[in-house]
Amino acid sequence: MKTKRIIRNIFALWILASLVLLSACDKSKDSTTPSADNSQSASDSARTLQDCGVIHEQEFGGIYIKTTIDDFNALGYHYGDSVDVVFSNGYTLNDIPYYNGFYSQVGEPILIAYPGYDYIKAVISYGDDLWKVAELNDNDTATVSLAQAGKFSDIQAARDMSYEDERKAYDSDEEFTNFRSINAGNIKENMIYRSASPCDNQHNRASYVDKLMGDAGVNYIINLSDNEEKIAGYMAADDFNSPNFIQLYESGNISPLALNANYTSEEFREGVAKALSDMVEQDGPFLIHCTEGKDRTGFVCMLIEALCGASYDEIVADYMLSYDNYYHVNQTSDADKYEVIVREVLDPMIQAVVGDENVDIHTADLSGYAEKYLAGIGLSDDTIARLKVLFCSE
Repeated sequence: MKTKRIIRNIFALWILASLVLLSACDKSKDSTTPSADNSQSASDSARTLQDCGVIHEQEFGGIYIKTTIDDFNALGYHYGDSVDVVFSNGYTLNDIPYYNGFYSQVGEPILIAYPGYDYIKAVISYGDDLWKVAELNDNDTATVSLAQAGKFSDIQAARDMSYEDERKAYDSDEEFTNFRSINAGNIKENMIYRSASPCDNQHNRASYVDKLMGDAGVNYIINLSDNEEKIAGYMAADDFNSPNFIQLYESGNISPLALNANYTSEEFREGVAKALSDMVEQDGPFLIHCTEGKDRTGFVCMLIEALCGASYDEIVADYMLSYDNYYHVNQTSDADKYEVIVREVLDPMIQAVVGDENVDIHTADLSGYAEKYLAGIGLSDDTIARLKVLFCSE
């Protein structure tokens, strides 16, 4: 009996070891493991992560590749490299960037090592669910190899930024909250403000925004980031202290739109149409915000600025003020980073409004393209005319 029990235990351990081996990725390299002397040259050579299992990440629509960020980077990968990802069903992503944040343009695939993720993830940046696009199933695997070391390192360096959530780190409440009126083109003075959220206090800014918008006499809010359920949660929190927001909310003077960040999607376009349709029925001043008042807010403000005759340079100056406020990035402090952000983040937004890649957005009269965009998302000629009367001075 004892011999049989030993045999059974040995067999069970063999099965367990086999399963572990089958579930692991084959981390192969075209060179030996780097020593201290040859680590740089080895890290620049192609490495392959072979036949890793995949998991459908359903919340944001991506593909977890079952190797940890630390293990993947230990192979010699660096943020800013480009990689090839080949799935066992034949679907392939060629020459895509490897970043630690969502730094690609909307709709472009990336391999991402986002802080807090269990594994590296292949995803379409603010786009469709890559798992469904690639038609994967739970039995598929992924192979990742280096395409070009450092190909996207300039974008990685420019976009890899963080900011402080303490008021004392900023020179003013306005800088801390990214609060300002937009005045590009012929927008009426103090008619439209933009800022971080006056209700979502995850970055400790809500009460400061609330006071500033109260001082500015804001009468109506376009909330691009939240729905009614989220707002109710903010208002029930112990640290909620935004009395002006409550007054506007209880008066029905807030449009909660809960937009995603994909400004090319139909959902986003419908949300923008609703925001502007709501505004034309109200009296200003208006506040437009999302979480930080930077990107979703930036798109809507850019569109209004273009409608009111703003030049490309005026739109850039307003948009990049958010990066100055949060990260102290401007043309004087870091001209290279400034230009990368304009090129990789703002220019595609403007191009999405123009809708024609052959148009030089730097010199074009953007007002006509803004009107055409608004018509394309369903606004009537009458509504567009009323928006211009509401927002734009003569």
